[in-house]
Amino acid sequence: MKIHHIRNATSVIEVEDKVILVDPMLSKKGEAGPPFTFFRFKPQRNPTVGLPSNAMDIIEKTTHCLITHLHPDHLDKKAVEFLRAKNIPVICSIKDEAALRKKGLQVSQTIDYWKRTDFLGGKIEGIPAKHGYGFIAKPAGNVMGFYIEFAGQPSVYLSSDTIYTDDVHKVLKEYQPDISIVAAGSAQFDIFKPVLMTMADILRFIQDAPGQVIANHMESINHCPTTRAQLKKEVAALGLSKKVAIPQDGECITYQDLIKAS
Repeated sequence: MKIHHIRNATSVIEVEDKVILVDPMLSKKGEAGPPFTFFRFKPQRNPTVGLPSNAMDIIEKTTHCLITHLHPDHLDKKAVEFLRAKNIPVICSIKDEAALRKKGLQVSQTIDYWKRTDFLGGKIEGIPAKHGYGFIAKPAGNVMGFYIEFAGQPSVYLSSDTIYTDDVHKVLKEYQPDISIVAAGSAQFDIFKPVLMTMADILRFIQDAPGQVIANHMESINHCPTTRAQLKKEVAALGLSKKVAIPQDGECITYQDLIKAS
């Protein structure tokens, strides 16, 4: 298994002949939309960085696309155009099917919460995600994490955009994923509480994860203040550096790399 970190929450999971694009945001720097915050953090158009130079070479190999939710930093107009032009099969939450079909996408499979089903020769299960602390989670809408198993491959838990909840804890402790991918940007708007895990909860996630952790959703959207350097420092202070990969945009990670690092 190879996991290519593209940018923000966009990644590619490569398993044998299957190339699964996750949450594609494919716009050039500043072309996805306006800032998500104007006062709390620097008001830059999103995304705040461009795609890495190798991104499209990887993405062009896509055989399937997995979408956790419909926010523009997880599915932008460029991504919709790409998926539509290539007629790529899309896998999504049962709650997002109608909206994605309306965009002209080929929804090949829908996933429900806590229901494990066949998926590209393996299994997939929808995991509840809560996109924010307190009131903000309600208008943030539907989000789904995924737990994925392939025969002879490490299991993967994609947290998606969530805070640390009992459901997240259940997956980490009961499902025992080999690789957990956590959204670590600590995103927050100008008002209300954060919409992603605070640093304290990111560190709790890392401590509770039974296997290796990959941190993403950083340094690409203007309402995400947590930087790679910050997270690296906090992780090191707890003696957890060998447990966590904090990839640069365009970096490829194999499970063997993660095991060697540990």
